[in-house]
Amino acid sequence: MELPGPFPVGRYAKTLRDELRKRARVQLIGEVTGLRHTRKQTYFELRDSEGAVPCTVWANELERMELPDGALRDGAEFVAAGGPDYFIGSPTSSPGFSFRVTHLRLAGEGDLLARLEALRKQLRAEGLFELQKQLPRPLLPRTIGVVTAESGAARRDLLAGLRRRGWAGQVVWAFAPVQDRRAAPAIGAAIQDLAARPEVEAIIVTRGGGSLVDLWAFCDETLCRTVAMLRVPVLSAVGHERDSTLIDDVAAVACSTPTHAAEAAVPLDCIEARRGLERYAGSLRRAGESAIGVRSRHLVALARGPARALRRERAALNQKTREMRAASERRVGERLSFQRRIALVVLDRVGRRAVQGAAAGAAASRRRSATIDRSATAALRARREALRRAAVALRAHDPERTLERGYALAEDAGGEPVTSAAAALAAERVGLRFADGRVGARIERPDGGT
Repeated sequence: MELPGPFPVGRYAKTLRDELRKRARVQLIGEVTGLRHTRKQTYFELRDSEGAVPCTVWANELERMELPDGALRDGAEFVAAGGPDYFIGSPTSSPGFSFRVTHLRLAGEGDLLARLEALRKQLRAEGLFELQKQLPRPLLPRTIGVVTAESGAARRDLLAGLRRRGWAGQVVWAFAPVQDRRAAPAIGAAIQDLAARPEVEAIIVTRGGGSLVDLWAFCDETLCRTVAMLRVPVLSAVGHERDSTLIDDVAAVACSTPTHAAEAAVPLDCIEARRGLERYAGSLRRAGESAIGVRSRHLVALARGPARALRRERAALNQKTREMRAASERRVGERLSFQRRIALVVLDRVGRRAVQGAAAGAAASRRRSATIDRSATAALRARREALRRAAVALRAHDPERTLERGYALAEDAGGEPVTSAAAALAAERVGLRFADGRVGARIERPDGGT
């Protein structure tokens, strides 16, 4: 590796120290943490939300600064003037970087206001001041979350304000420190815990008044960003009317006092609303009673009206009935007279048509009778001829004719014809019928037996 050296460590450490001491002297502002005193020096760190720098100050220089007793403590806001320095160490002590403080004073309102204004411009440019103000706030929330110190006037004032509103909902408390370097993270965590509860509809952050240093936790950038991004509206009531913190800018509503916060969190004055409801209920009751009276009188009048109307309608109906009866009788008479005239005309026409029809029927009957006579005569002749032919045929097949020609008919005792020799043998005696009479006969076998 092509680098200069190697150099002795002590020589390099001295060179580093000399280079750091050449740096420009500046002023730093931050919160004192890790304060530690020794016989020769005082050690501490200056911190803010973005980082920290270790600082040292000689004990004799610290005495010449004539700071108030107890002013230099953890959590106090200080402005330190000086520059970077480097302790090169020794065979028995470790080296280390520090900011060598040559002047130290409590941070004034001007210093904090300058930082506050710069941070306010940054958050406004990012649009974080409008997010909370766009959230809808309930007119009458059921559950309100409150972040404040466990003991303090702000808590009592807030509860008194809610009682004066007549609000009977639930308060979820999230107690946190409100003044020191641990306050901002604790307040942010408490707000997030409340926002995570689905029943909480609004969050109030409150504490009493004080100097800007006392209220500086409510100007913390991380805390303000947390508030701006919440889904639940946050109402700030930090300090008094003249106090202004950064959380007031990002909150949905900036309230001047805890009492004002109670009024903003519960926009509806429940006591006045109840009184209004009672007034409206009374008005409705009186209006109902009045309406009932008016309707009762009207119903009474209407109840008498049907009887009168019925009498009028009955009289009108009787009159119309009489008129209808008279008109009906006239109409019936006219109808009967008309029907008689029509009947006479019709009967005359029907009689003439009947006479004409009878004459035509008689002529037709005579024609049909002559036709029937002719047909009957012809049919009789045909039947007689057919009967004659049948008689001739019958006589030709009549057994009597056969007997007349000299034949005889054998009959058994029952008069039935005997048609075979076997039947004759079985009968033994038969009758022989001739044309002029009947004689008995006995049957003999061919071999001479009977």
